[in-house]
Amino acid sequence: MKAIVIHAAGDLRIEDRDIGALGPGEVEVRIKAGGICGSDLHYFNHGGFGAIRLVDPMILGHEVAGVIAAIGQDVRDISVGDHVAVNPSRPCGTCRFCQQGMQNHCLGMRFYGSAMRRPHIDGAFRQTLVADAAQCIVVRPDLSLNEAAFAEPLAVVLHGLGKAGSLIGKRVLVTGCGPIGNLVILAARLSGAAEIVATDIVDEALVVAASAGADRAINIASRADALDVFAQNKGTFDVMFEASGNEAALRSGLNIVRPEGTIVQLGLGGDVLIPLNTIVAKEIVLKGTFRFHEMFAVAAAMIESRRIDVRQLLTDVLPISEAVSGFKLASDRKQAMKVQIDFSA
Repeated sequence: MKAIVIHAAGDLRIEDRDIGALGPGEVEVRIKAGGICGSDLHYFNHGGFGAIRLVDPMILGHEVAGVIAAIGQDVRDISVGDHVAVNPSRPCGTCRFCQQGMQNHCLGMRFYGSAMRRPHIDGAFRQTLVADAAQCIVVRPDLSLNEAAFAEPLAVVLHGLGKAGSLIGKRVLVTGCGPIGNLVILAARLSGAAEIVATDIVDEALVVAASAGADRAINIASRADALDVFAQNKGTFDVMFEASGNEAALRSGLNIVRPEGTIVQLGLGGDVLIPLNTIVAKEIVLKGTFRFHEMFAVAAAMIESRRIDVRQLLTDVLPISEAVSGFKLASDRKQAMKVQIDFSA
């Protein structure tokens, strides 16, 4: 089979790899669609992010969907020909965090396409994937697999929304309108948010944000003072979802989130400096959010029912032979929102 392998920053190759043996409880999935994620782009453009660095060649990818081609012994409830979204999260199930229902913090986590461990955990950007049957969520056959491949990023968003509590009647700020930020807008609107304001520095991303349901979409690069009105009377927003990983976005949010408001940090970035006095004086709750577990099946169901319609976020689909071009395109926020690879082409 063909696989997309990262060797170093800027060194992405299409290589032949063995499929691997099919064991008990496993299934063989013919991958059809794979979305290029922000972490994939970090490996492609920078060789990693933060303290996580690429040391050895690694198959990328964790936003995938495909068709079941074969099933191993002891597999139930999945049949050859089923269309599935594949959960890239593989917790051990036995460590103390797994036993406490915190599988996203598993000490033995094997998450597709991650250099957090060594040897690195190969990803799912391959034509054929052998996976645990439990990782596969069956979706209806008339749902496009391009849509099903959004289950992973939507699961990230749903886990993050859970950190914020009820959004019914709340005023919500979303900073960073890439795929994650726009999925936040879609999910927050469905969750009953009364007002959603989105910010970014790219007009093209803000056009998508407005289409996704933002009441106001503000370019803070060209309208630096546009948020000042929200800082009046100690702040306006009940909840902020920070999806850019940018220090300036987080700091500006502290000024316009109301006392006892909540900031959920979704975006990854480097070290930042934040004004502790503001957090203390306004009693702001700052929460991190990392991956997901049970929300993957929920995300797949929401996409299947189109309660969350992800189709507007998919801008480009390229064949595996053009993977390098796909990664370059996905790196250009003025041209693309979500780029997927077609592994059947």
